[in-house]
Amino acid sequence: MADRPWAVDNLWITSFWILRRFRRILTCRILKQDDIEYAIENTQVILAPARQIATFGNTSFEFHLISELMDRVDQVRIRTGRIEAERPKILSPEYFHRMMLEGFGEKAQEYVERLREHARQIAVLRYGFQFRKSGVTEETVSATLQSVIDRTRRAVERAGDPNGAIIQGVDEAWEVCLLKFTIEMIERSAGENIGDFKRRGLI
Repeated sequence: MADRPWAVDNLWITSFWILRRFRRILTCRILKQDDIEYAIENTQVILAPARQIATFGNTSFEFHLISELMDRVDQVRIRTGRIEAERPKILSPEYFHRMMLEGFGEKAQEYVERLREHARQIAVLRYGFQFRKSGVTEETVSATLQSVIDRTRRAVERAGDPNGAIIQGVDEAWEVCLLKFTIEMIERSAGENIGDFKRRGLI
């Protein structure tokens, strides 16, 4: 999966760090590249949190990740847990330079050197997430996927939790589905976070 930058008024945000952090998860699960790509393509955020990632404090999201069991008909697994989003941090160009180069080859070095040439125009936000598999509960129910999604959505909306999220994903590669959710949360929050930092004169 390639690095995905977003440009907003010459301020660059990158998901590079999060791919590095999740590399260990993907390696431990011994997932093939095709499995990872399949999980990414088949992950859908059914209900996104009403809240975004806070600029000046931590944010806790409760997720309900729903997936069909591949080897059994009308068997659906619901994983429920929390993921903690740390407040975004502003990285210096030099720190970003070292982070980007670690473990990468000549082409990456050329790219980073070009970034350094425009260091004064570049600000990089680092987003951190904490997630513990031990805090995830699992429930398997006999029902269709859509009926489980509908029931879960009604429950989350009835609870009125602005930090609740429902994700439809792939059972074997559910950590990858969670990764895609976190990247989408970064995409949704980055513009507001940058605006907050700019208003305080921090970037």
